[in-house]
Amino acid sequence: MQRFSQDPTETGFVQDPYPFYERLRGAGDLAYWEDYAMPCAVSHRAVSALLRDRRFGREIPPQQAPAIPPHLAPFYAIEAHSMLELEPPRHTRLRGLVLRAFTSRRIKALGPEIAQLSHDLIDRLPEGDCDLLTGFCQPLPVIVICRLLGVPESHADQLLAWSNAMVAMYQARRDRAIEDTAPRAAQEFSDFLKGYVETRRSQPGDDLITHLIAAEEDGEKLSTEELITTCILLLNAGHEATVHTMGNGIKCLLERGLGITPDTADTRVEEILRFDPPLHMFTRYAYEEVELFGHRFARGDQVALLLGAANRDPGVWPDPARFDPARPISANTSFGAGLHFCVGAPLARLELQIALPILFDRLPALRLSKPPNYANLYHFHGLEHLWVSAH
Repeated sequence: MQRFSQDPTETGFVQDPYPFYERLRGAGDLAYWEDYAMPCAVSHRAVSALLRDRRFGREIPPQQAPAIPPHLAPFYAIEAHSMLELEPPRHTRLRGLVLRAFTSRRIKALGPEIAQLSHDLIDRLPEGDCDLLTGFCQPLPVIVICRLLGVPESHADQLLAWSNAMVAMYQARRDRAIEDTAPRAAQEFSDFLKGYVETRRSQPGDDLITHLIAAEEDGEKLSTEELITTCILLLNAGHEATVHTMGNGIKCLLERGLGITPDTADTRVEEILRFDPPLHMFTRYAYEEVELFGHRFARGDQVALLLGAANRDPGVWPDPARFDPARPISANTSFGAGLHFCVGAPLARLELQIALPILFDRLPALRLSKPPNYANLYHFHGLEHLWVSAH
């Protein structure tokens, strides 16, 4: 396996990681990224296979679990109940209960509300140049989640701040300041939601918290801790992916002089997700000794799945570095696959397919007013700002 070195916080990489991915992919299905000290799956077939292979999983093998420093205990107390970090049988139980509450019917019914919210946010945009990331892309998915959960949307800014602080723990730029902020955010977020959960137990409503409380499978329900962590996960994962995809997609369309309509939304949203996805790396642990793609994994070995590299595999997509708005829809890896396929993917797609056409219809003169830069967020991939002019 060939070895490569690349600082994931280096400015050139942050702005354009794809040339590095091409170098990795040129070495085969797997390449060793020295800065992460682990092999990486870089081809579409390798990433797709590992996402589905039950010999690999998200949960750290018990014998390898590191001791948690006291200052991080509140953060990992929340993460301990996250289905994103668990494997069967606990993952199966949690996901089943969540899907009973987070149904496709309930998500589809949000369409008119997403459309109205899109119009409302556009109405509030200031005259002249504005940052579309903070004025449109960020508030839309956060407010939708607030309404889904039954939490007043007046708290959206605070929820966003807690979410950003927690998600920073998974970024390459993580430092002690982030490690001090994230546990406080996790504890405050948990305390905030606990009050709403207790209220909904005695005063049910037509919201996701109530439906999560009522969800039951084989006589089991979500514990309070599981319920709170699930609500946090739905906000953190849901908002992070949608915000970055929306920002990256608007940038991509405007740079090419393209628009998006309800008739073209399906194909263009999928091409945006393939071309410039919001999450570029997801990791797995080997649960047994296994040989794949010419490499022998020992039990406990970690492997990085580079979703951003898989989505530009020329073996799957002709001329993959070109944004093709008419490209046929195919299986990109942006929302994962297998047991951990993103629960919120249908909601994210719905938000993008509704909000983007409304934005481009309402603001036909929309254009970039400043060159957009990507933020130092790896393994996420999203913009710092999105300055535009609509006149």
